[in-house]
Amino acid sequence: MYIVMNRLEVPAETAETFEAHFSGNVTTTLTDVPGLHRAALLRPHRDEDPYVAVMEFTDEAAFRSWLSSDAFRAAHGHGPQQGGAPPSVASYEVVTEVTGTN
Repeated sequence: MYIVMNRLEVPAETAETFEAHFSGNVTTTLTDVPGLHRAALLRPHRDEDPYVAVMEFTDEAAFRSWLSSDAFRAAHGHGPQQGGAPPSVASYEVVTEVTGTN
């Protein structure tokens, strides 16, 4: 599993608009991406913390393929600026995973 996390600084006064835009955007652009298991937007509990967009791919190759896809261009080609600092992207490979039974 290959995990990509994008930290997004969003001013509190634009958070509602950002969430609506982001949610609509991922719903229309990510549903058929090969190798994508899951995409989620995490809302911070404190205004000073960033949002975090998390994407789980089968492997790095699937992620790299998405970066050069029409789906990527569609997801990143428009929309309001969220303000704040530029996004900060980090990627990870899962070393250990535990899932519950419930």
